[in-house]
Amino acid sequence: MPTSQQAPMPSRDTSSRSSSEKPPILDKNPPSQDLEKTPEITPASLADLYSPTPNGGARAWFVAFGAGCIFFSCLGIVNSFGFLFGGISDPLFDRYGTWVIRSGAVLYVLGIMIMSLCQEYYQFMLAQGVLTGLASAIIQIPAVAVVSQYFDKKRAAALGLVVSGSSIGGIVFPIALGKMLNDTSLEFGWSVTVMGFIVASMMGFCCFSLKARLPPRQTQFFLWTAFKELRFVGLVAAGFLVLLGMFTPLFYLPSYAVSKGMNKILASYLLAIVNGASTFGRILLGILADKYGKLNIYGLGALSTGMVVLCLTKATRTAGLVVYAVFIGLTSGTIVSANSAAFSTCTNNPQNLGTYIGMGLAVGSIAILIGPPVNGLLLDNYGGYLEVSLFSGIMCLAGGVVILATKLTTPEGLFGNV
Repeated sequence: MPTSQQAPMPSRDTSSRSSSEKPPILDKNPPSQDLEKTPEITPASLADLYSPTPNGGARAWFVAFGAGCIFFSCLGIVNSFGFLFGGISDPLFDRYGTWVIRSGAVLYVLGIMIMSLCQEYYQFMLAQGVLTGLASAIIQIPAVAVVSQYFDKKRAAALGLVVSGSSIGGIVFPIALGKMLNDTSLEFGWSVTVMGFIVASMMGFCCFSLKARLPPRQTQFFLWTAFKELRFVGLVAAGFLVLLGMFTPLFYLPSYAVSKGMNKILASYLLAIVNGASTFGRILLGILADKYGKLNIYGLGALSTGMVVLCLTKATRTAGLVVYAVFIGLTSGTIVSANSAAFSTCTNNPQNLGTYIGMGLAVGSIAILIGPPVNGLLLDNYGGYLEVSLFSGIMCLAGGVVILATKLTTPEGLFGNV
């Protein structure tokens, strides 16, 4: 008798479960299953599960503009984003969606407001270096992943628009802060507070505009099988080499210009010139990357950046230094916009794309951290900028060669449009 009462139960459970059944790919890979066992997904199978990638339209560009506001606001600690937390921020986004970005935005604004109250050196380290650095890692990389969900054929152009926000921020924030400190009665604390309110408005807009197109899912924090793919490993190695050398002009161009007799005030504006030129480089070359291939433009950008870095000591006069700042901005802007887009060639699954980008940028951020100290040691030991430019330029050239060599792992080959 108990058996006859329990017999219909599996049938009822199966019926209720089928009415709310998840898409096949999610059902085959439940949250508890290891990501490393996830089969490769083709674009055709994804078309049955999700709506087609918009590749434009008001909503898609609205999301891209909102992500650009994040990069605009986070430029101050751009050299630390992605370190430590960068590798797990995208899996957190996969699990909890845009709530991760909103939480990071609140922490970022809080860090700036706390910085306005700092008096001691260690307090600045904790407020800006730790709190805003971690918050930046939490929000920037997921912002790239959100935009990637809305674009496929125009992905490089969209990401170029996103990262151009950091260039615009690099123009606006230093000039605005300098004007408040030098031309007004505002002290440092109130000047930073004003900047904090500007950032708060930008973060509020990004929290409103950014919305994931794909549903949340449970993921592992690292997709270790990615490191078995030659293409991904090649791009990670190339990114490490390029990022090890490309930031040298940003750190040493003003001091080098002063050593060549340039006025200190004018030298302080060289970085604004670099960022202004980088804005055009990131957007324009992002568009070209969609047309002529992401890896093609990425590799050529790395090679051209390496050659420009090698020419640092050849610019010895004011006019030459200004022209140099324009050229390094244009070429380095290519790397910034194409770096994330290049990882999109490693997977056909848009839900894994964020994990690929997060892991790749996390490794690359280590190069950003160790590059300036290495150049500082070279400068101290040799007393000139020639060795600094040689080391950084060769690193960029080597990265460009690795990027182009990575094309051999693609079906299109070395001379293909990829």
